Amino acid sequence: MLGRVANGIFWMYRYLERAENTARLLAAGQRMALTRGDDHAVQEWRSIVTTLGLRKYFEQDSGEYDVAHVCDFVLRSKSNPESVLAMTERARTNARICRSAITLEVWEAVNEGWMALRELLAKPVRESNLNPILGAIRRESSLARGATHGSMLRNEAYWFSRLGTFLERADSTARILDVKYYLLLPSLSYVGTPLDSGQWDSVLRSLSGDRAYRWLNAGRMDARSIADFLILDERFPRSLTYCYATVRQNLDELARLHGSESTSHEMMRAADLGLTNKTVENIFDQGLHQFLLDFIASNQKVAGAIAEDYRFTS
Repeated sequence: MLGRVANGIFWMYRYLERAENTARLLAAGQRMALTRGDDHAVQEWRSIVTTLGLRKYFEQDSGEYDVAHVCDFVLRSKSNPESVLAMTERARTNARICRSAITLEVWEAVNEGWMALRELLAKPVRESNLNPILGAIRRESSLARGATHGSMLRNEAYWFSRLGTFLERADSTARILDVKYYLLLPSLSYVGTPLDSGQWDSVLRSLSGDRAYRWLNAGRMDARSIADFLILDERFPRSLTYCYATVRQNLDELARLHGSESTSHEMMRAADLGLTNKTVENIFDQGLHQFLLDFIASNQKVAGAIAEDYRFTS
C-alpha cells in the first residue's frame, strides 16, 4: 500500500473518532452545566475547551464561557481550525483520496455524514438545537465505523483504520481523565462531595462508560475505582489498556504481512506491557497527572513512529 494511502486512512479514522469524542464531551458538559450554578457552569465549559486544547483560540475569538459560545466555536467556527465541521471535512477529503482502498459503503457513510453535518451546522449553534447536532455527530461516526466492520477486508486498509481509531481514542480518554483530576476540581475540599461525584459521573458519561462502570462497581464513585476502570479494565472499549491491546494486535497483523517488525512495533510492545503490568496503586503512587502526561507523550511518539515506518508522506 502506498504511504499516502495509509496516511489518508489512518487520519480519516482519527478525525472520525475525534469528532465523536468531542460531541460526547460537549454532551457531558451540557448535562453538568444544567445541574450547577452559573459560576460552576463557567468552570465546566472552560475545562472542556482546555481538554480539547482550544483555549488559546477560543479566548481570542470570544472568551465567553457559556453553552452557546463554546458549542458554536467547538462545532463550527471558522476561527477554530479543529472544529468538528473541519474535522469531518478532513475525514471526507481523506476518504476521497483513498477511494480505491475503502468500500463503497464506507465512502457513502463518510460522505453522507459530512453532507448531513454541513447542513446542520450551516447556522449558529443554540442550546435549543444542540442535542440533535451532537446526536447526529455520534451517529455519523458510528455509521462509518459500522460500515468499516461490515464491509472491509481484513487487510492493510482495515488495520490502518483501527490504528487511527484506537490511538485517537486512547489520547482522548487520557486527556479527559487528566483534565478532570488536575483542572476540573476547584479545591481538595470538594473531594467526596456531590460536586466531586457529579464531575466523575460527567467523565464517565463523556466516555460512554457510566452504565458499564455501575454494572461493575455497584454505584461506588471514587477516583481510584474510576481511574482503574478507564485505564486498566481490558473489558471497556475506551480504556487505555483495551485501546493499546487493539493497536498492538493490528500492528502485529501488519508485521506478519510485511514479514518484519520496525520501531513502532518495539515501541508499542514496550508501551503495552508497561501498561498491563501496572496497578492503580502504582499509578497513584507515581501521580495520576504525571502518568497521564507520560502516556499522552508516549502515544504521540507511537503515532509518529507508525507514520515513519510506513512512509506516510510518500
